[in-house]
Amino acid sequence: MNTDILAALATFAFVSSITPGPNNLMLMASGANFGFRRSIPHMLGIGCGFVLMVMLVGAGLAQIFVAYPASHTLLKTASVAYLLYLAWKIATAAPATAQAATGRPMTFLQAAAFQWVNPKAWTMALTAVTVYSPGTGLWAIALVALIFGAINLPSVSSWTLLGQGMARLLTSRARLRAFNWTMAALLVASLYPVL
Repeated sequence: MNTDILAALATFAFVSSITPGPNNLMLMASGANFGFRRSIPHMLGIGCGFVLMVMLVGAGLAQIFVAYPASHTLLKTASVAYLLYLAWKIATAAPATAQAATGRPMTFLQAAAFQWVNPKAWTMALTAVTVYSPGTGLWAIALVALIFGAINLPSVSSWTLLGQGMARLLTSRARLRAFNWTMAALLVASLYPVL
């Protein structure tokens, strides 16, 4: 087993997991609006959903895009529409006091399912499997998924903690509204590479 490839994979997993993207921006907003503890299912859903995605992409799911190019366009269109919807939900989120009664963070299953319409997750999974996998067998794909899972969860959790810490600054309705609109705008901006 080539340790250079594994080191490169771990570096790629860290950089791609810790940098801003739809998951991290939504977790930051969730941490600010709901706190760390209530966002744990969201974080776990991202981690588990992405590990499953890497396994299935490595097992050959990506070949569907090669065989049926229209499916890639369809997925991209659905991804953009859903991310725009999520950006609107973030931008118009109620203040923290009202959130306790009416709002709730993304659930485990919602976060896991979101990976399938997240353009950054697709890019990460395809790159990990095609560039950094130490082989093409199931064990190699499982190793890639395991490394990503071990690095991804702490990375995305840091964004939730950052959001929770920012909640102390977001004590006024105007500041929270400005924060939520900024997070929504950044989420929309993350679509630039897709478009």
